[in-house]
Amino acid sequence: MARTLMRFTGVGGQGVLLAGEIFAAAKIKTGGYGLKTATYTSQVRGGPTVVDITLDDEEIYYPYANDGEINFMLSVAQVSYDSFKSGVMEGGTIVVDPNLITPTDEDRKKWNIHEIPIISIAKEEVGNVITQSVVALAIANTMVDAIDKDTLIETMLSKVPPKVHEANKVAYSLGEKYAKEAMA
Repeated sequence: MARTLMRFTGVGGQGVLLAGEIFAAAKIKTGGYGLKTATYTSQVRGGPTVVDITLDDEEIYYPYANDGEINFMLSVAQVSYDSFKSGVMEGGTIVVDPNLITPTDEDRKKWNIHEIPIISIAKEEVGNVITQSVVALAIANTMVDAIDKDTLIETMLSKVPPKVHEANKVAYSLGEKYAKEAMA
């Protein structure tokens, strides 16, 4: 597999850091290299947050993505979307929550934008808004095909409390379903 560069953006408290941690740990579990670098403001909850995820079969010597190198971005906050979208390569894929983000017409011409209501899926269909990071994880992995699904789910379950395992399994399957529908 060639190097995969993904970016998750949101605001503090939305779980984007957890999604990056799960991807990196799952890649390492497969014998490859996985790295997440996070940037967030001093505002713990509500401030713009970005996590870049680098996955590769070869050793990673530089942990940061340059502008225009990101293959895939998922965003659940307008402020973060606006701040960090420039890192996505032209023609790259961006998934946004349409209830929270409005891409410009120019954005739609530059990138392959999919609108999936990530927060609503977690809140209304799973019944637990905390599972939004797992919905996002499933969407990203389904669209990018970065890591074996079973390895990713196993890694995700090792990072969340046992009491939410079933809800997170449901969240993963819903994220996967919505991603497949968006790509059809």
